[in-house]
Amino acid sequence: MARLRHFFGGPGGDGVKPGAVAAVVGVAFGLWALSGLYLVQPNEQAVVTTFGAYSRSAGPGLNYHLPAPIERVEKVPVTSLNRIDVGGTREQPQSQESLMLTGDENIVDLKFSVTWRVADAARFIFTISNPEGSVRAVAESAMREVVGRSPLDYILTRGRGEVQAEAAALMQQTLDSWGAGVSVVEVQIRNADPPAEVIAAFRDVFNASQDAESAENEANAYRNRVVNEARGDAARITQAAEAYREQAVREATGEASRFDQIYAEYRSAPAVTRERLYIETMQRVLRNSNKVIVDSNGATAPIILPPDVFRPRSGPGAAASPSPVPVPSTGASAPAGSSSQ
Repeated sequence: MARLRHFFGGPGGDGVKPGAVAAVVGVAFGLWALSGLYLVQPNEQAVVTTFGAYSRSAGPGLNYHLPAPIERVEKVPVTSLNRIDVGGTREQPQSQESLMLTGDENIVDLKFSVTWRVADAARFIFTISNPEGSVRAVAESAMREVVGRSPLDYILTRGRGEVQAEAAALMQQTLDSWGAGVSVVEVQIRNADPPAEVIAAFRDVFNASQDAESAENEANAYRNRVVNEARGDAARITQAAEAYREQAVREATGEASRFDQIYAEYRSAPAVTRERLYIETMQRVLRNSNKVIVDSNGATAPIILPPDVFRPRSGPGAAASPSPVPVPSTGASAPAGSSSQ
């Protein structure tokens, strides 16, 4: 204490020493100047204001600003995701938010969630005073606009993804026009049903539409199967016709070539050719005939035919008639059932 009184100038002395005052002021100024150091976390963005007006933004790390009250710093988390449930939850529904009018003048009970984050910390701080309330109001307004131009069955069935995307785009457009510095990450419909009073009737309608769609799919499958089978049959018939045409043309060509060859032989030896053609024709005609023709000219003995000669012949593959065995006799006559020439 004595040293301190001596440093500042104790009783009976010359008063407070100027050096002591300067030292105290220097220490106080140093502490005040050091109070401008601040640390920004990786998930944050700092907004520096000078006498309440926006000055600059700072990223993660150790930064410095002029000590208060000249400059102040406000840190905003910019990577954290925020979620707002519009329409309440299943345990605590809010019908004033969830009941909406569709484009075909029906009512849908629609509950959805909005995920958002801060995109620009400076705009987020200076533009909107109640961020969560503002985002909720914009989300409800955008969803009501999208639902208001969409039919009910589209919202309940195949159009849920499109409704979510349109609502998110409309929200982002509205928030950007405000300069809110908010980015809409996702809009997700949690539940979309008709009002509880008519939900049973709508389920019947939905089941009927599903049955109609199933019947249509079955009809399309049957049509495709029948059309493919018909096309296959048509292709098969066309190929068979082409093959028959090719066969007929080739056979006709062969017959014409054979005729030309026979005609050439006929021109060189007409008598021999006529006899050969006559014999071949008679052989072809009488091959399946159940008759025996005997030429008795010059025969001196009776002709005895085996019994199997008169058996019926079934076709071209039947065995040829055995040659008659000449037996010495005068005058031959054909047995019963035969004819002679």
